[in-house]
Amino acid sequence: MNKLTQFLIDECQAKRKGGLYHKTQVQLAYNSNRIEGSMLTEEQTRYIFETRTIGFKDQEAVPVDDIIETNNHFVAFDYLLRTINEPLSENIIKEFHRILKTCTADAQKEYFNVGDWKRLANEVGGRETCKPSDVAKEIEKLGAWYESQKEVTVHTLAEYHWRFESIHPFQDGNGRVGRLILFRECLRNSIMPFVIDNEHKMYYYRGLSEFATTPGFLVGTIQSSQDTYEAWIKYFNEELLEGLKME
Repeated sequence: MNKLTQFLIDECQAKRKGGLYHKTQVQLAYNSNRIEGSMLTEEQTRYIFETRTIGFKDQEAVPVDDIIETNNHFVAFDYLLRTINEPLSENIIKEFHRILKTCTADAQKEYFNVGDWKRLANEVGGRETCKPSDVAKEIEKLGAWYESQKEVTVHTLAEYHWRFESIHPFQDGNGRVGRLILFRECLRNSIMPFVIDNEHKMYYYRGLSEFATTPGFLVGTIQSSQDTYEAWIKYFNEELLEGLKME
């Protein structure tokens, strides 16, 4: 296990505030949810993480699901760390979805199938995705492709992410699950992790939509985000950079 992964686990278990684990939790939850339309601000996200309360005085009301999904994202990241020694599997992917969507309004809809593959066809960015009847087969093929890679690099993870989002295996929450997988697999493969910034989501969307012809767009967005996370590491503990790859 690389130093960064162990450091994040140690800070998580110690419930340490104000460290790299704390910053990662807030930034990953805020940006990943915001990309998907959450109305919570970064400060509100931090407040929920630090206090486990929702008393936003003199601020605009926010949807209950935004609050639930933010707290669920914190739980999902802890699950990510607890299972870091296990290879990526369908069960882990489904558990990410179950955690993220637990107690939301979507969880009350029978068709939504929380923690399992979608039952109804859906689109992403106006593009067709995998048919519900083909999801299990396509996810299995994706897993086999990933396991066959001799070396996992940023390029490998970018392609995995594009393939995963193209399948769009869940009714909703695919982007958030996909970005958790990216962070997880970076840690497992000693690659500099990253958080896709909401301010750059249009570059991220372009990278996904044009990956088949121009994979460099998505790879470039990831590498730019890696630079940001590297700066965070340098601030908190530069020794954690040891052994981490940028590509």
